[in-house]
Amino acid sequence: MKAIYALLALLVVATAPCATAHESIPVYGYTVVHAYPHDPKAYTEGLLYLHGYLYESTGQVGESTVRKVDLDTGKVLQKTSTPWPDYGEGIAVWQNRLIQLTWRSHQGFIYDLATLKPLARFPYPGEGWALTSDGSYLYMSDGTPVIRRLDPNTLKQVGSIKVTANGKPLQNINELEWVKGQIFANVWLTNRIARIDPATGKVVGWIDLTGLAPKPDTLADPVNDVLNGIAYDAKHDRLFVTGKCWPKLYQIRLTGPKRRS
Repeated sequence: MKAIYALLALLVVATAPCATAHESIPVYGYTVVHAYPHDPKAYTEGLLYLHGYLYESTGQVGESTVRKVDLDTGKVLQKTSTPWPDYGEGIAVWQNRLIQLTWRSHQGFIYDLATLKPLARFPYPGEGWALTSDGSYLYMSDGTPVIRRLDPNTLKQVGSIKVTANGKPLQNINELEWVKGQIFANVWLTNRIARIDPATGKVVGWIDLTGLAPKPDTLADPVNDVLNGIAYDAKHDRLFVTGKCWPKLYQIRLTGPKRRS
């Protein structure tokens, strides 16, 4: 499971957002607008907001699910288990389908959006980490600095985005969300979200969410129960974030930028 690689990944991630003499990236802060209940047993891998509800994909072998969640109460309204032994990862919606990746099984699942009933499977090479959509394409992360662009009808790769921060490839790109023409991406095992220009692949901003995570002694696995999960309500311009097994989901408002990195 991903947890096995956590400490090794920390060494890689630590070098990702370094500044250079010729380029720097603005760093945004945040304020919490509202805190909502979140299932503390949900190992969040994918998150999105649609028509007043949250849709979430959870990980871990034997515990992976896709679910529809009431935002205000955190109540799970619908839930379907991901077939064993697949490890659930990111999700996106295309038309009347919910599409879910799995970590290392080289396959994803398609569900009926209204019922979460499984409809089909589809193959892809490599690992699957996260999905989002701009309304025309799907974008898929696999833990590398390359985000794949997929045809949402065939689910085949039709392009790619090479992501760099200060000229260096950005490793461990995880959960994705399309926000106002940018791709917001959790960087696994950090407190930062990268704001990526999809035209150039450059990180054009960092969102520093230091201080948002629960206290380590309240988490079952403080090394791996990290920030992961971004959802955006475009109609009301609301940004939501959470983490793996966090008891809260937060609506935040960005501040700054206050500095550059």
